[in-house]
Amino acid sequence: MSTLEDWIADASRELGIEGVVPADTATTLVLDLARDVAHGVARPAAPVTAFLLGLAAGRADDPAATAERLAERLAELARGWGEPPQ
Repeated sequence: MSTLEDWIADASRELGIEGVVPADTATTLVLDLARDVAHGVARPAAPVTAFLLGLAAGRADDPAATAERLAERLAELARGWGEPPQ
């Protein structure tokens, strides 16, 4: 395992959410979203957006599916952030 995978496993265990979302899915989802937000909005917005995504997904009946859907919506919003409306 990589350091990142080890960290995700330990952090998930500590938070009581081990196995809720596969580590590779969570990593890709959050890192891709953070990249889009950091480039499209502002760097400090990336971790805050990841936190907000986690809060929203955690309230859903199916957190993994909800996180994927919401991450895509947020990424689209970030990619178009600051552009004039069409």
